[in-house]
Amino acid sequence: MADRLDITGSRWSVPGAEPVLTLRALISNGDFPQYRTFHTHRERERLYSRPDQYNCRLLA
Repeated sequence: MADRLDITGSRWSVPGAEPVLTLRALISNGDFPQYRTFHTHRERERLYSRPDQYNCRLLA
């Protein structure tokens, strides 16, 4: 990872480098498939809310 972070002319901040290092750790530990399932589920919930979330009665 150091070779990628040390590319000439690149500037990495801690907030910018941390997600890359986290993903590399997940892959190295063998936890990436579980993370991918979790992340996909959370993104689906965020993007496509449940149909009953807006279950309102019309009064007119």
